Amino acid sequence: MEVLNALGRRKTAVARIYVKDGDGKIVINGKDFKEYFPTANLHYVVEQPLMLTKNTGNYDIKVTLKGGGINGQAEAVRLAISRALVKINEEYRPVLKENGLMKRDPRMVERKKPGQPKARKKFQFSKR
Repeated sequence: MEVLNALGRRKTAVARIYVKDGDGKIVINGKDFKEYFPTANLHYVVEQPLMLTKNTGNYDIKVTLKGGGINGQAEAVRLAISRALVKINEEYRPVLKENGLMKRDPRMVERKKPGQPKARKKFQFSKR
């Protein structure tokens, strides 16, 4: 199999991944993904599409991550892996789709407005 690439986004995080046949190594920005993401919850998020399609240990994945926080980055990687797996085999789509892994989460931080301390919060009103 040649090298396949896919893109995943979440909030301001962007994950570019390169997938090839291998023994299951996931490298993010030059580090092992278990070293890059500190908690077991984030490890599960990254491995979720591979576990659902029973492909754990079949592919080597190289990830370039930019922007966002660790949670947004982990979810961006999850979307990118899901998209790459569907490119490899179209039969994985229904399994990934029913678990909500094929949809990009569109929620973004609302911008701060002028004359307000935050996006929605207002300064305290004083009648006198």
